[in-house]
Amino acid sequence: MNSAVQATPTTTTTTKQPQAPEMGELSPYQTGPALTQATLVQTGVALEWQDGQQSTLPLLWLRDHCACQACRHPQTRERLYLPLEPITEPPSVALLEGHLHLNWQDGHVSAFHSGWLYQRRPESRLVSSVPNAKPWKDNFTPECVRHDDFLKPQGEKAWLTAMLRDGLALITDGPLVEEEVSRLAERIGPQRATNFGARFDVRSKPNPNNAAYTAVGLPLHIDLPNWRHPPDIQLLYCLQNGASGGESLFADGARVVEALRQQDPKALAILSETPIDFRFQDESHDISMRAPVVTLDSAGNLVEMRLNNWIRDALHLPVEQMDAWYSAYALLWKLFHSEAHQLEFTLRPGQMVAFDNRRVLHGRREFDPNSGARHLQGTYLDRDMLASRLRVLARQD
Repeated sequence: MNSAVQATPTTTTTTKQPQAPEMGELSPYQTGPALTQATLVQTGVALEWQDGQQSTLPLLWLRDHCACQACRHPQTRERLYLPLEPITEPPSVALLEGHLHLNWQDGHVSAFHSGWLYQRRPESRLVSSVPNAKPWKDNFTPECVRHDDFLKPQGEKAWLTAMLRDGLALITDGPLVEEEVSRLAERIGPQRATNFGARFDVRSKPNPNNAAYTAVGLPLHIDLPNWRHPPDIQLLYCLQNGASGGESLFADGARVVEALRQQDPKALAILSETPIDFRFQDESHDISMRAPVVTLDSAGNLVEMRLNNWIRDALHLPVEQMDAWYSAYALLWKLFHSEAHQLEFTLRPGQMVAFDNRRVLHGRREFDPNSGARHLQGTYLDRDMLASRLRVLARQD
């Protein structure tokens, strides 16, 4: 079953040229090379493009990815076809203007843009506008984007790219107006509400239900490890910072986990394989979660940190495991709080710092509330919203 099909150009001036197939895809795909050959083979359809690249796509894969209005919803672009049955009868194959056309035995017709197939062939490297996370190097400096530039596509792209790559980025020279943190967040996506609300104020207050609402120093931590899904991204916008002290502290969990792996892999195994309890409780809420301090994926890369000593609940482990756990915990704590892994700076009025709450730990030095006012406003975002916004902006390139 080997029938090669060559593209045949149309030479008559009265024949209307066929339109390039629409694939129901908003990301650009139209610039790929044209197909020069399509051959029906035992395993599917063998394709060759103008640049010499070749691929063979199974028949069921091709039928599954038909983008006609019967197989993809014309408004939502969602898949309608359900690939439950194998393709037992091969289609007829044709190339029209360098694009693949298949006529199936049941009468259905599928058309595929050559550029779309080129992007999605199995041999291609998946290209994404969303960067992979990279652990901080020595002397790491976070990306800073001016507020006015963030309101433009290129500035917003630079900030989003840095956030998703480094887990920490700043916006500078912003207006000193309340709720600006919410306005900036909602350019990206909806604010993530917690038991502290969708938008919260960080300043000392009477009868606090959280250490952040006092003037004490805050060792490095993540927010809300007692939740099943802690907030992904935290944004803190500085409105006032005239108090002495209160410097911001950050440390990269991805970097520290690698340091722990090198220094004591058994300690990392204990912290990543032993679930413990986290709990927040006040008059209105009692939120708890049992999970490891460190979660790794199958390749050993950091998925999330849950390090917050204030709301770590009673350690409920077999007695014979407790000493080893405490020893591993102490080592991780010392690594995070060593100068080699800490980044420290003073957040100025009009600056907003954002960080990956499940990767980058944050804290602050103690400050004197009698020496000046200190007022930050904060909110949370889902990481998916940052990645989504960056993909949408990338369509404009």
